[in-house]
Amino acid sequence: MDKHKIDPQVYDLYDEYCHSNMERREFLRRAAALVVVGGSALAMAQAMLPRYARAQTISFTDKRIKARYVTYDSPGGNSGKMRGYLVQPAGAGPFPAVLVVHENRGLNPHIEDVARRAAVAGFLALAPDGLSPIGGYPGNDDDGKKMQRSLDRGKLRTDLLNSARYLKAHELSNKKLGATGFCFGGGVVNFLAVQMGSDLSAGVPFYGSAPKSADDIAKIKAPLLIHYAENDPRINKQAPAYEAALKANGVPFEAHVYPGTRHGFHNNSTPRYDEAAAKLAWERTVAFFKKHLS
Repeated sequence: MDKHKIDPQVYDLYDEYCHSNMERREFLRRAAALVVVGGSALAMAQAMLPRYARAQTISFTDKRIKARYVTYDSPGGNSGKMRGYLVQPAGAGPFPAVLVVHENRGLNPHIEDVARRAAVAGFLALAPDGLSPIGGYPGNDDDGKKMQRSLDRGKLRTDLLNSARYLKAHELSNKKLGATGFCFGGGVVNFLAVQMGSDLSAGVPFYGSAPKSADDIAKIKAPLLIHYAENDPRINKQAPAYEAALKANGVPFEAHVYPGTRHGFHNNSTPRYDEAAAKLAWERTVAFFKKHLS
């Protein structure tokens, strides 16, 4: 379905579904009750659900990369162990390293594809699965969302911090670390910038929650490239105070708002995807990492 034919009410309901305890059946039931112009709201809602196989851009067998799953220690996390998807460019390395942090539903196929994109661009990429302490991404986002909500949030952040440290110290890393993430993962990038100080060389959050404390923001040392969707009030209301605090603390940053986009515009598995904005944001991301991690 053409994304321009999807009613804004359905987009808003999908955003609520993604960021709440709402189950898929309830999402579809509520969509069916909507009165919209130009078609069936239920059909529009069904079109919103991700199509991961169709959205893959780089095969896991692509000759430009080598991908594998790795397990590593995570002291203080949800189980003491973590699993992630490690993708390296062809060649011997060392490579600049980039952590790719998933949304609020674990390491799904879209985030694995983003890790492969990062490797094709020349980075050693690790996409950790925050759900690995309780069995890993279950194969669907509904169950993944429930599983992630069941985890201790502080320990989950510790697992992701340990993932960043593991990647930075990896034998294939040049010891310069960048981090990018989406929605929940964007908030994690901001968290890592606070926790890691100068151990993080660059951060690129996509529509992620800002740190809540001015004292935390004062700890940030890494340059940031911040991507916002234009129509994303939940995240954008945090932007003025965050950017003012970054300026007050002398943190170098760029912030870009992509006109006409919604939260999730980089994810090409759903109609929220905006091809032009996603391409531009990714080009900026790769250039930013090449500048700061080389």
